[in-house]
Amino acid sequence: MTDSSITRPAGAAGIDRVVLAYSGGLDTSVILKWLQQTYGCEVVTFTADLGQGEELEPARRKAEMAGVKPEHIFIDDLREEFVADYVFPMMRANALYEGLYLLGTSIARPLIAKRQIEIAKQVGADAVSHGATGKGNDQVRFELGYYALAPDIKVIAPWREWDLNSRTKLIEFAEAHQIPISKDKRGEAPFSTDANLLHTSSEGRVLEDPWEEVPDYVYSRTVNPEDAPDQAETITIDFERGDGVALNGEACSPATLLAKLNELGRRHGIGRLDLVENRFVGMKSRGMYETPGGTIYALAHRGIEQITLDRGAAHLKDELAPRYAELVYNGFWFSPEREMLQAAVDHSQAKVTGTVRLKLYKGNVIVTGRKSPHSLYSEKVVTFEDDQGAYDQRDAAGFIKLNALRLRLLGRRDR
Repeated sequence: MTDSSITRPAGAAGIDRVVLAYSGGLDTSVILKWLQQTYGCEVVTFTADLGQGEELEPARRKAEMAGVKPEHIFIDDLREEFVADYVFPMMRANALYEGLYLLGTSIARPLIAKRQIEIAKQVGADAVSHGATGKGNDQVRFELGYYALAPDIKVIAPWREWDLNSRTKLIEFAEAHQIPISKDKRGEAPFSTDANLLHTSSEGRVLEDPWEEVPDYVYSRTVNPEDAPDQAETITIDFERGDGVALNGEACSPATLLAKLNELGRRHGIGRLDLVENRFVGMKSRGMYETPGGTIYALAHRGIEQITLDRGAAHLKDELAPRYAELVYNGFWFSPEREMLQAAVDHSQAKVTGTVRLKLYKGNVIVTGRKSPHSLYSEKVVTFEDDQGAYDQRDAAGFIKLNALRLRLLGRRDR
């Protein structure tokens, strides 16, 4: 492909500077050059360190090689903000999409979108761009975030515009424009991945048939539970107002706590999920998720809530959680309804303080103990032994009769 073969899209005029969500990989490296040529604009790159475990400096060097000014290359460490302001609030809500998915990719997108918009305002950019495909959820999540924070921003989504619709064409474009390509990108990718401090997701290619078992080589963050240690490991997590603050009695920042839980989960083969989910755009997709630390943390949070939340509050939270999860999954993090739900969730966490003990063993997380200075659990009331009048069992007779009244009336009528 040559420069002369590029057709400028409608709306290209008036775009002088674009902030690109940039990883330095094949797709976004091609997008960088494509933006420069197709829109004749200056590109500002933004690379977020969300704990994906990759060296990010190569992205800086690749951007410089592509002609991006040094002052327009942003590489930001967002790990603490990611966990403290996005992951932990979501965990307070006990959010699980379709009852299983801990939303590892979904929850990262609003933070990336927010920072992109901040940079766009800082450098006076006319537009923002991302590398999400036109089939997935991420295009929706990114763009809903952009528009919520900058209603008049222009959005460029190359996968919905260009004709580079195969890996072969991407590589041909890269070779024609002297874009460095790592050796593992020259062959057909067996699957695609996304990673951050909360999880790694894999989908596509070898995972597209939902009947076929996930190959061992797809897993990257957890050992096979069958190969995990034969000896269980016991840990404790301390919570304050619904957020984890310490592991085994040692105070940790949010990102540090999650990173340490990830290592524990990896060692014990915890957090694997093979899921066929319903995408927001309408199709079903099959993905494999590894969320080792998040799986441990989510169960621990449930454990401390068991003794600190009133039944009514706990059950209401369980009703709200699927709605909250759906909003995050669909990209509505900055919506008023998510913020309303967050206010209710956060209010519920005022007394969610204490310690949870857990046992980790071959893919399993088992809560073995919980204690709290705000516990609603009363041994004196619940005991099978003499409760010294703490609970009058005779009260149950009237309670049962009142609740049975409508059932008795129905029974008499319909008998």
